[in-house]
Formats: sequence, C-alpha cells, structure tokens
Amino acid sequence: MRKNIVAGNWKMNNDLSETETLIRELKLQNNPSDVEVMVAPSFTNLWQAFNTLKDHSIEVIAQNMHFADSGAYTGEVSAPMLKSLGIKTVILGHSERRAYFNETDDILAKKVDTALKNELRVIFCFGEELKDRKAENHETVVGNQIKNALFHLDASALNNIVLAYEPVWAIGTGETASPEQAQDMHAFIRKTLASKYGDDFANEVSILYGGSVKPSNAKEIFSKPDVDGGLIGGAALNAEDFFAIANAF
Repeated sequence: MRKNIVAGNWKMNNDLSETETLIRELKLQNNPSDVEVMVAPSFTNLWQAFNTLKDHSIEVIAQNMHFADSGAYTGEVSAPMLKSLGIKTVILGHSERRAYFNETDDILAKKVDTALKNELRVIFCFGEELKDRKAENHETVVGNQIKNALFHLDASALNNIVLAYEPVWAIGTGETASPEQAQDMHAFIRKTLASKYGDDFANEVSILYGGSVKPSNAKEIFSKPDVDGGLIGGAALNAEDFFAIANAF
C-alpha cells in the first residue's frame, strides 16, 4: 500500500553523545500520524537509537548492509546482524555507495535479494549524474538502474520495497532541481514499473525524492502527485527542520 514516508539519512555523522541528543530532540517534536518517519544513524549507534525509540513511532533503520549473511568480509554488516537489533528496514543503492564504494547494479540486486530473504524492507535508491541530465540521458540511466536491480523480482517481493529517486546532479553541485523536474521523473519511474508489473501495482509503490529537500521546499515537492515523501540528508540532522519536512504533507 502506498504510504507517505520521510526518512532521515544521518550518513557518517553524530557520535554516540550527539546521537542521544538528537533523538531526545526528535522525541519532543510533533510527529504526524499520516506519515511514516524513519531515521538512519550510523552502525555504531543503531542499538542505542533503536532502544531509545522502541516505544516511539519513529522507526530506526540501517544505512547499508552486505549481500552475504556472514563470512570473511571485514568491517561489513549483515542482514541477520541488523535483524538481531530489531531493525526492519535498510537503505540500499544510495548514490554515495554507488560513487565512492563502486556498488554496481549487480551487487545491488544481490543486496536486495538478501534483504528480502531476511524479511527486511528496502529503501532502494537510484538517480542520474549531471552529465546524464545534460545529455538528456537521465530517463535511460534511471530506467536501467531500476530494471537491472529489481526487475528479476516478482511483484509480491516488490511490496517490501520503497523507491527513492536521487538526482545526484542537484546535490551539492550548485544546480537546482525544480518540483516539476521531480514530478516528471517520479511519473517516469511509475511508468517504468507499470511496464513490468502493471498500472495498479505501480500506483501502490511509494516513491521518495532525495534531492536536497528542506523545510522551505518540502511542501511544494510533496504536493506533486507522484512524490510520496523524501529521503532527507543534511536537514535530518536538525530535529526541528526534519519534522518541519515530515509535517509538510
């Protein structure tokens, strides 16, 4: 079922003390009843965050995981490890994982399979770079990222996947993505899903926008018919800003 979702990706920010402070501030905010609110702390602070928020409506999720359930992968974290902490959702395919850690569509397909096998919900990220947008190749790039990593799945498996479109060219580049550009791409993404799984299924999938959402632009972005929420970066590190975005619906 299609839901409104606002997920905060804290990336490699906040030590334990800072994590505890931010969580206390988050718990003081007005939490909208019609929006799923999630936060993704670093691995080292997942348990503390989960334990502190276990009786709260904010869900604690993971930023990444390995495709193997166990093995000689020093420094990596597995799906069973996340589940043992009570984690139920994981972000996969983030643009920074693709760019800095060379995660390919094939690797991400394996990660998705492992997450679903372990009954984890996936927020699956994808998006084009500036060169793709300038070459007007953005739809081809995004379509291939979705197809290569997800189209081997049955429709029933995709019920546990939330999509997150990240226009990489609009994050920290000085370029700006308009709400209309976000809507155009989200509509294309839904059309791509429909080509494989049908219109009814495509219309039930939540698609988040991850292009520098802020309190000042969230309401306009979220008003677009195919935008179901946001994957929030920098603004998620400020409790008031984050919940201003969550309440923008």
